[in-house]
Amino acid sequence: MEEFYKKDNPITVALDIGTTKVCAIAGRKNQYDKVDVLGVGIVKSEGVSRGVVSNIDKTVKAIRGAIEAAEKNAKTSFNSVHVGIAGQHIKSLHHRGLLIRNDMDSEISQDDVDRLIADMYKLVLPPGDKILHVLPQEFTVDDEQGIIDPIGMSGIRLEANFHIITGQMSATKNIMRCIEKVDIGLADMTLEPIASADAVLSEQEKEAGVALVDIGGGTTDITVFKDGIIRHTAVIPFGGNVITKDIQEGCSVMHTQAEKLKVRFGSALADEIYDNRIITIPGFRGKEHKEISEKNLARIIQARLEEIFDYVFWEIKRSGYEKNLIAGLVLTGGGSLMKNLELLAEYHTGMSCRKGEPIEHLAHGYNANLASPIYATSIGLLIHAIKNAELKEAYENEIFETVDEGMNEENMDNTTPQRKLVDKDQWFNKLFTYTKEFFESTPDSDF
Repeated sequence: MEEFYKKDNPITVALDIGTTKVCAIAGRKNQYDKVDVLGVGIVKSEGVSRGVVSNIDKTVKAIRGAIEAAEKNAKTSFNSVHVGIAGQHIKSLHHRGLLIRNDMDSEISQDDVDRLIADMYKLVLPPGDKILHVLPQEFTVDDEQGIIDPIGMSGIRLEANFHIITGQMSATKNIMRCIEKVDIGLADMTLEPIASADAVLSEQEKEAGVALVDIGGGTTDITVFKDGIIRHTAVIPFGGNVITKDIQEGCSVMHTQAEKLKVRFGSALADEIYDNRIITIPGFRGKEHKEISEKNLARIIQARLEEIFDYVFWEIKRSGYEKNLIAGLVLTGGGSLMKNLELLAEYHTGMSCRKGEPIEHLAHGYNANLASPIYATSIGLLIHAIKNAELKEAYENEIFETVDEGMNEENMDNTTPQRKLVDKDQWFNKLFTYTKEFFESTPDSDF
């Protein structure tokens, strides 16, 4: 059983290059379709600004440190990583594609859909931009509209609405250059808001309509879902670091002290502060201590967060789905840990709100720290990487089976062991499916 587990579930590695931290996380899917995290490496990020690499050498040093720490925890070495991309350069647009089929008698196949998607990559973009993701919305077959999956239908005209996500080519190349200097392979690159959604959103929420708001250190990412489909994505160039800077300037303290004030005493709503304690900050070289009231600190934080949620609500209205998001808002990322943030979001947007923790897909025995929204993107990238590896394996198996079926009877004896192996894998998969339901899981220093 252990050999089967190791053979069919290879270790996958995801790398989250953020503004505040670089996180490498290694894991694999177990026999109950849950993700076992085998190793985590976290290093402070110093070469990234608002989600974009601004210093190659510092970023390379941080990536190398995170990967080495993850390798040490996982007790193995890695050959390639699945990397996330984000930043204020990310943009999105909508486009409609059309494919005229030659044969009306044949059914629409996956190849037809792939050809329609491939045409979207030929769009003319502003200089320096490239397409990162092409996400199909609804399809139209002849005059039949609102089709989610057209495969198997008959028709001449295949049309589709696409949500296309673009980014700057220079930002992508800088990430690739950093990975190359670390001397490790790049398996794939995924938009981080999409990865975060995989970690914290349920299929029911995506179907009902939900807006995921990922408040990171340098940016706030927004992803709108409806009917299980990504409808809108946006990146706001404000995050937790801007709040820290506001505290630094408003309270006339150092950056490290401002960060500690935010984490230990910060609140998103000044009206929820009743005690109004006085926080004392040591002075420089014998100077008098500085005193800051907790309510004034909350006013500074609330002003910036209200501005961020103004942008969030504007993006939701721009998507056209502000009245269709039954599941409301889901907040994640390090910024979502702010006290009373859910209340502020509900008051400011008029939508229901909850905090998203990336624990739904994790297997039993995970480190308690991984349950924090801080690791939503990292775990989402790992889930996305495992999905991509499974799709690649399924595609390779499909090719193998197609070649196998085309063999003549003379070579049939040579293919018998492979056929038996496939049957054995199918038997194990059925066994794990039947037993799955029984095993699934329902501080800071002084100033």
